[in-house]
Amino acid sequence: MSSYIIEGGKRLNGEIDISGSKNASLPIMAASILNKGITKLYNVPDIHDTKMMIEILKSLGCKVKKNKNKVVIDSKNITKYEIPENLMHQMRSSVIFAGAILGRYKKAIFSYPGGCDIGARPIDLHLKGFEKLGVNVNQNYGKIECSLDRFTPNEVNLDFPSVGATENIMLLATLGNGITTIVNAAMEPEIEDLALFLNKMGANIKGAGTNIIKIIGVRKLNDVSYNIMPDRIETGTFLCATAITGGETILKKVNNSHINPIIEKLRESGCIIEINNNELYIKAPKRLKAIDVKTMPYPGFPTDMQSIIGATLCVANGTSIITENIFENRFKYINELQKMGAKIKTEGRTAVIKGCRKIYGAQVNATDLRGGASLIIAGLIAKGITKINNIDYILRGYERIDRKLQILGAKIYLA
Repeated sequence: MSSYIIEGGKRLNGEIDISGSKNASLPIMAASILNKGITKLYNVPDIHDTKMMIEILKSLGCKVKKNKNKVVIDSKNITKYEIPENLMHQMRSSVIFAGAILGRYKKAIFSYPGGCDIGARPIDLHLKGFEKLGVNVNQNYGKIECSLDRFTPNEVNLDFPSVGATENIMLLATLGNGITTIVNAAMEPEIEDLALFLNKMGANIKGAGTNIIKIIGVRKLNDVSYNIMPDRIETGTFLCATAITGGETILKKVNNSHINPIIEKLRESGCIIEINNNELYIKAPKRLKAIDVKTMPYPGFPTDMQSIIGATLCVANGTSIITENIFENRFKYINELQKMGAKIKTEGRTAVIKGCRKIYGAQVNATDLRGGASLIIAGLIAKGITKINNIDYILRGYERIDRKLQILGAKIYLA
């Protein structure tokens, strides 16, 4: 495994482009199975998770060509409906193939997905949704076998607005007959991007981005070209990187409407943020003010940003309180920040951060994707050298984050 070496204390300054969204790319790549033809995707981030999605597509029989951030998928001659277990275990989002394979083949075999250990993320909501639509689900020795004799359009009420369950139900229902309604659907921008992609392919989906989505089944889909939305979590990460270093940067190719909660919290902490079409300008004070943050489903503050804002507040003036309402294991990164001198105490789902003037470079370990990013944030301001191990987690979701930080003046190197 590689590591990142960071020499802290450099103020970020300059401008960079934000990459395409990881969390939008993955379900859209899975959805390419449905059209039985050619899908051309642009602005796909060049990260570990999209590479794994390509491997799964190839294992199912797709022909895939990749050139930088363009991916062309030919799904005409898919021959398999079982997702390889070794690939399922590498990433959580692999489960999103289940709805697409069922929608095309009326049967699918897969195992429980892997990914970051940030808390319980059962797929029972996915399976309950499938059963509501007529799928027979058989769980046997760690494998899940699904078959669909006759699609049954129905109303699916989600107990929790799960992003993955919402996406899987959308994919299954796209080629189903009749009208399927998802109540208490996830409202994240990535859901809306998936619906826009499917509709451009010929689907008929209404209400994506709200808590009620209607899918009117269609008989067939068409070849399509589509541009993936910007990554809102990467945008938030670079805003926080600028904020903690007292920097001044411009982020280009962003969608500002997707990150309002992040912008408002950073403004509350003392940052000046100006919005201009698809650009963001941020100028940070010498020292941030302490703030309180509670994670919530969209349009609330995103759980994926919790560890990143947590690291940012380690050097803020005052005491900040973070409440994590989505995943119970999101605080694993805090042990690593404490090695750097951060003053943080946790109790249940709450973290109390007493801002200190200095934190110090140390050897730390990325515990998950966003927790790893939080260590980069801390390393940028830490006195001395920070070495971050287990960066494979970080590479899952950030496209050349070290190079982008170097452009902004950070001293960060791959070792």
